[in-house]
Amino acid sequence: MTLASLLLVVLASFLHASWNLLAKRAASAGPVFVLAFSLIAWVIYTPWVVWLIWHGGFALSWMGAGVLLASSVLHLGYNLCLQRGYQRADLSVVYPVARGTGPMLSTLAAFVVFREPPTSAGVAGLIAVVGGIVLIATQGNIAAFRRPEGQAGVRWGLATGGFIASYTVTDAMAVKMLGIAPVVLDWVSNLLRVLMLLPMVLANPARARAAMRGHWITALGVGILSPLSYILVLTALTQGAPLSLVAPMREMSMMVGALMGMLILRETVGRWRLIGCAVLIGGVILLSQG
Repeated sequence: MTLASLLLVVLASFLHASWNLLAKRAASAGPVFVLAFSLIAWVIYTPWVVWLIWHGGFALSWMGAGVLLASSVLHLGYNLCLQRGYQRADLSVVYPVARGTGPMLSTLAAFVVFREPPTSAGVAGLIAVVGGIVLIATQGNIAAFRRPEGQAGVRWGLATGGFIASYTVTDAMAVKMLGIAPVVLDWVSNLLRVLMLLPMVLANPARARAAMRGHWITALGVGILSPLSYILVLTALTQGAPLSLVAPMREMSMMVGALMGMLILRETVGRWRLIGCAVLIGGVILLSQG
């Protein structure tokens, strides 16, 4: 992986952690919040897409259209599954399971689908990243996974991780094999997500307005940062970075989130989170050698 690709993924991790800090505050709004930030993202990034189309940087085939549709459905499933998981179980269980399962499955798929050769450093880095994520989120308290709500969190986390792996592989195919611009991919995904959620929201507008009360500024922040963080990751893939390295490396956002929680929210970090950060950093260094 080149230095430029590495820096793109690192910057994306900071942006990803930032929009997740915002989104967690609006978890109660559920699908309505997903619709709101998707609509905002679609509007904000439309000028960029129009510029690409105007300059001939966007050509769509039937296969490309199918991949865009599949990506949109998978991203919608991810967002709804994650929000539902946060409602049914502890964040400290759902998030690490999802973010650990996603890159693990994505990396395995990269070996099979894209024929990327595994390296010893890459495999060791993947294991370290997943281990660091678990330590950061659970603070060494594995008993959280054995409680009833913890078991529900594992189920929702695994389902969310499955969506993460699926859209990661699908989107990598779109940008690496079909040449679809990352911003176009994300823009179409947001548009279709809005169209799929709109009928449900229009069925009860009053409830939707009530759910979004006090969350519009948060939706604006997520609508700006969420697409940008993912566009940077997809851009790294278009530059030739292997999916088997990018997928786990972008999960260093867990470490960034923990540090932000300490510096911004004044949360107690503790020994296990510091150890988890160290393990995750070590994993990222190993991945960068792949």
